[in-house]
Amino acid sequence: MAAEIESIVGRYIHLRLGGRPDRIYFEENGKGIPLVCLHTAGSDTRQYRHLMTDPAVTEHYRVLAFDLPWHGKSTPPPGWHEEEYRLTTEAYLEAVMGFCRALKLDRPVVMGCSMGGRIVIPLAAEYGKELRAVIGLEAGYQVQPWFDNTWLHQPDVHGGEICAARVSGLMAPQSPEETRWETLWGYMQSGPGVFKGDLYFYFQRAESDFLKYMARIDTKVCPVYLLAGEYDYSCTPEDTQRTGAYIPGSEVIIMKEMGHFPMSENPQRFRNYILPVLEKIRGQK
Repeated sequence: MAAEIESIVGRYIHLRLGGRPDRIYFEENGKGIPLVCLHTAGSDTRQYRHLMTDPAVTEHYRVLAFDLPWHGKSTPPPGWHEEEYRLTTEAYLEAVMGFCRALKLDRPVVMGCSMGGRIVIPLAAEYGKELRAVIGLEAGYQVQPWFDNTWLHQPDVHGGEICAARVSGLMAPQSPEETRWETLWGYMQSGPGVFKGDLYFYFQRAESDFLKYMARIDTKVCPVYLLAGEYDYSCTPEDTQRTGAYIPGSEVIIMKEMGHFPMSENPQRFRNYILPVLEKIRGQK
């Protein structure tokens, strides 16, 4: 039987972030409108592999997904062993826009999940004129911690397994077993302290800053779409609805029988929600 070779292409780009050189891994597939996908805390671009091989998407969109520094196949910056990794809003914005600008992407759509969904809020506020739209999956402007983060980086526990255990309940019970475990596998491979460092950004109490960001978003310039799974208890549907209420003109969609990782935990069901959004964006002038 002939081997199946996927059309996804992976390569590296060298960026300078935070004044230091970074070797960033990214994958892409498709043609058309650039669609930049941002992974969740402690994971990597593999979460978007189903979206990147969906002909209904790649026929009209050039889908790109990159691993943040410290994640997946991207290497940490020089001197990483002498510091504690902590993701900040400023560093995240620099990484996303640095990637888009380095590849000279023309008004890309940026879609992120969880912490990647949260960052689209300041992205739309600060760089809305450079973007075609933003899509926030499980995106709340303020999310409450629901466990003790110190357990994520201890010498007497398996970091990868504890990270996977912490997020396993965030997926909907209807999601297929195969893709649920595929999602968890990415978490089991996370680097030491990386998930904890990502949650520094995700759980940071910067409500006033995000309220200022949301007040500056012009959805006529940069449309905002917020999608939330009904089973997500980290960024609940109510969190997403509350966020949408602060952004006039934004569209909020609650996804039935979905959890915190829609694109990876149940990709077939997710496409029923994301394809109409992508079609709407494609129809914009």
